Amino acid sequence: MRITVLGVGLIGGSIGLAARRRRDVAVVGFDPDESNLARALELGALTEAAASVGEAAAGADLVFCAAPVRALPEVVREALAAGGGAAVTDVGSTKRELVAAVADHPGRERFIGGHPLAGAETAGVEHARADLFEGAHWYLTPTAESDGVIYDRLQRAVAGLGARPQAVDAEAHDRVMATVSHLPHVIANVLVEQAQSALSEESERLPQVGPSFRDTTRVAGANPAIWTDIFTANGEAVAGEIDRVVERLRAAADLLRAGDPDGVDRWQRQAGDARRRLAGAVAAGGELRELRVSVDNRPGVVAEIALALGRAGVNIEDMALYPAADMRTGAISLWVAGSDDAARAAEVVRELGHTAAPLATEQ
Repeated sequence: MRITVLGVGLIGGSIGLAARRRRDVAVVGFDPDESNLARALELGALTEAAASVGEAAAGADLVFCAAPVRALPEVVREALAAGGGAAVTDVGSTKRELVAAVADHPGRERFIGGHPLAGAETAGVEHARADLFEGAHWYLTPTAESDGVIYDRLQRAVAGLGARPQAVDAEAHDRVMATVSHLPHVIANVLVEQAQSALSEESERLPQVGPSFRDTTRVAGANPAIWTDIFTANGEAVAGEIDRVVERLRAAADLLRAGDPDGVDRWQRQAGDARRRLAGAVAAGGELRELRVSVDNRPGVVAEIALALGRAGVNIEDMALYPAADMRTGAISLWVAGSDDAARAAEVVRELGHTAAPLATEQ
C-alpha cells in the first residue's frame, strides 16, 4: 500500500510512523519546509520524500492532507487532481468550509474529510509518535456523493493506525467541535485576561494561582498560527457557543447573588452528574457484533448508513463491502461493540429502508 502524507508535523509524522508499523506500506511525504522532510526521513516516518504535492500524491492509494487549516482547500484539490484513484482525506479540526471548497471538484467523490481527536502539548515532527492515535476517535465526514469503496478503504486505514473511525456530518462536526474543543480555548484566553486584569488592579501581591486555574487555562494562547485559522474557519459556530455560555454565566451569577445554599448545592451536583455522564459516553462497548445489511448499490448509500449510525451514537468498529455480481445490489457487514449498539444499529438501518440481520459474535 502506498500512503502519501502532505505536511509532516506532529500529526503527519505520527501517521507515517503508525502506518510504517506494517511492513507492506510505503509512506511518501511532502512538506514545504525541507527541514521537516529531512527530519521525517531520519525518524523513519517516511520512506521517501517528494518535491511537490503532485509528485507525492501520484500513484497513491491514500492521501492524508496534514497542512494548516487555511491551506487545506488548495492542498486537497491538488491531491485530488494528482492522485488518480486515491482516497483523499485531511486531519483539520474544521470541516464545513473544506467540504464546500471541494464540492465542485471533479474528483470530489474521492474526498472524505477527517479529524483525529489526538494531539500533544508539543508540535513538530520530532515529537511524532507511532501510538498517537491508539484508541482515539477519528471523525470522518462523508457526503452523499462519497464513493463507498473509498470510504471503506479510508476507515480501514484509520483503524489500522489504531484509531476508532466514526462518521459524522460536516456541519454537525463543526458544531460539536465548537463546544468541546474550540470553546475551551476561548474560555482559557478570557480567564487569563481576567486574572491579569485582577492582578494589575491589586495593590498587594496575590497568592500563586491554584491547580484549578492552571488546569483550566492550560491551552490559553495556544499556537496562534493554528488557532487563528480554526477560529476564523469555525467562527460562527464558536460565537454561537460563546453566546450560550454567556447566558449560563449570567444565570450562575443570579444564583450566587440570591444567596441560596440549596440552589448552589443542586447546581454543583448537577454539574458533577453531567461530567460523569459525559465521561461514561466514551466508555468502551464490549465484544464485537456483526450486522449484515442488504442494500441497493447506489451512490452515497455507505455514507448514508455511516452518518445515520454516527447520529445514533453507534460507532462502526469495522466494515466490509460485498457487491453482488450484477453490481445492482450488495451487502455491507458492520461490526459494532456490544449487544445494545448492535440492536440500535439494526433499528437505524431498517428505518433507512434496508434489511439487516445479526451474524456471529466476535471476541
